[in-house]
Amino acid sequence: MLIGISPLLGPELLAVLCRMGHGDEIVLADAHFPAESVNARVLRADGLRIAELLDAVLPLFAIDSYVPDPVVMMAPVQGDALDPTVHQRYREVVDRRHPGTAATTFVPRFDFYERTRKAFAVVVTGETAKYGNLLLKKGVTPLSAAPQR
Repeated sequence: MLIGISPLLGPELLAVLCRMGHGDEIVLADAHFPAESVNARVLRADGLRIAELLDAVLPLFAIDSYVPDPVVMMAPVQGDALDPTVHQRYREVVDRRHPGTAATTFVPRFDFYERTRKAFAVVVTGETAKYGNLLLKKGVTPLSAAPQR
């Protein structure tokens, strides 16, 4: 255990977050997501819901403020519906941790998969909400967040 680091974050995920550079993307995927088919770097966070994991990650992670779509979700397939509470749960965390972050962008399913192919990593969670996947683009860590010597 580390002081100030959520116990929801295991060493593999902490290492991935640390190795990511600004502009890199990470996907917090639901339990049904075909992660192994679309990305070679897959981590497991079974049993965790995405909103909980997001709340643990965002104190350590700057969201890119230089792009129009740093927070992305999969849009429902035509004829299907997105449970609005899923997006609401994620946005509550994003807005609390990083006020002023651009609105969530919704992209078609196969565009989301394509973006996931290029992502730095995918974290498969225990999230069971339909269309519960979330992609985040890492921003530049502010100097004020870096430890001073």
